[in-house]
Amino acid sequence: MSKESTIHLFRRLEQLNGIGAALSRERHIERLLENILEAAKTITGADGGTLYSVTEDQSALKFEILRTDSLGIRLGGTTGKPIDLPLLPLRTTDGAPNDSLVAAHSAIHDRTVNIADAYSEQGFDFSGTRAFDARTGYRSQSFLTVPMKNHDRELIGVLQLINARDPETGEVMAFSQADQSLAESLASQAAIALTNRLLVSQLERLFESFVNLINLAIDEKSPYTGGHCQRVPALTMMLAEAAHAVQDGPLAHFAMTDRDRYELKMAGLLHDCGKITTPVHVVDKATKLQTLYDRIGTVDTRFEVLKRDAELAALRRQLALRPVADAAAEAQAQQTLQQELAALDADRDFLRKANIGGEAMSAADQRRVRDLGAQRQWRNPQGLQTSFLTAEEVENLTIRSGTLTQAERDIINHHIVATNKMLETLPWPRHLKNVPEYAGGHHERMDGRGYPKGLTRDQMSVQARMMGIADVFEALTAADRPYKSGMSLSQALGIMAKMRDGGHIDPDLFDVFVSEGVHLRYAQEFLEPAQRDM
Repeated sequence: MSKESTIHLFRRLEQLNGIGAALSRERHIERLLENILEAAKTITGADGGTLYSVTEDQSALKFEILRTDSLGIRLGGTTGKPIDLPLLPLRTTDGAPNDSLVAAHSAIHDRTVNIADAYSEQGFDFSGTRAFDARTGYRSQSFLTVPMKNHDRELIGVLQLINARDPETGEVMAFSQADQSLAESLASQAAIALTNRLLVSQLERLFESFVNLINLAIDEKSPYTGGHCQRVPALTMMLAEAAHAVQDGPLAHFAMTDRDRYELKMAGLLHDCGKITTPVHVVDKATKLQTLYDRIGTVDTRFEVLKRDAELAALRRQLALRPVADAAAEAQAQQTLQQELAALDADRDFLRKANIGGEAMSAADQRRVRDLGAQRQWRNPQGLQTSFLTAEEVENLTIRSGTLTQAERDIINHHIVATNKMLETLPWPRHLKNVPEYAGGHHERMDGRGYPKGLTRDQMSVQARMMGIADVFEALTAADRPYKSGMSLSQALGIMAKMRDGGHIDPDLFDVFVSEGVHLRYAQEFLEPAQRDM
């Protein structure tokens, strides 16, 4: 071998090593497939080529990438142009090896096929190639077909190169033995890279399936939180993309890679995983007296008992007047009864109204509940006169805002503690190491008055602050909560503006949220038409 040939081969080997390293870094499957084919074409000087994958049932080869430089043909992969060609079966209808097709033959017998001229080659069916040439004016001549197998010697694909070109003249020639060796070496490296990427993708899909399984469990447990677990991640990613796109201002430095996006997406999906530990009767508490059922019915029963007691008392008074008839006294007894019944109905209607959670219960109404519970008496099933309302019922019916007592709010808030505890125990890989911090910070406040850790703005990542905004906005606009209707866009933004000014949410991110129209995109996808008032 001449000195020039030796140098040329050495350069090609260096190029092969560089290609192998580049392939191992690629995370995107379609780009990886494209890079494999383009690298093989470059290193052998081929004009065109095809990369096939094997179908899941190992019965056929599927066109993945197709390139012919001189014809400007680029199909499959990231081009968005599908390859409208049928599968290449590896077996005939009677089960025999499909040795007539060179790609199938190479795959079945695990050997490289190097053909100098397809038109003079015997034993293979090149009718499809000839038809292609007739349509395009192309001349398919030399073929180099290399099987690709993983570490378990399982077929994963076939690499086929067409028309090696002389680097000086550009003339089509046969693939040399050096070309074949380099292509086989590249196919081996590519198979390893592709297998690794497929394994990683499978593990990622498995991980995402487990995450979705947790959310499904929460959804099955409570339909009110199931939608939340899906909408918050979607809104978080909308805000993240908007922040990534801004070119000036405080967030101009913020940028995300594909790995960053995946990490944030996973954190979003897991941000409320701790709710799997929250009792259903607290999560779904639609009224103040609801536990496993709405106990307002029990209170109603007591009113019915009091009304019957009042009627019985009136009848006893009337009977006491017998046998002497006293129409005026009887009329007075009946009037007293009607007044007592009216008062009971008024108190019952008041308690029914108080049982519905609102924005703010007045101090006067809270006082009336306490007075009613203490002053009214009823005869319980044991026959004892006792307070009309228990202390626990009074506590619930005097809830100022919403339907939860402080103890129940603590239970709800504990879900973030459970989330942190669950996520921090997992052995996260390096590219997902921030998931616990992102997911666990959505109830913190910028002024340090949030929970569970009382972090300040400077102690939180941008991503955790994004999730906080998404969590608040979703909660304000959600229309599937048992205790409230979803707010309109203008109402929600008005409240969030006050929260921004009060040190609750990040001001810079909220500005991006509004100025970049994130709220509008979210509304278009998730909110009812009546809520979209902007």
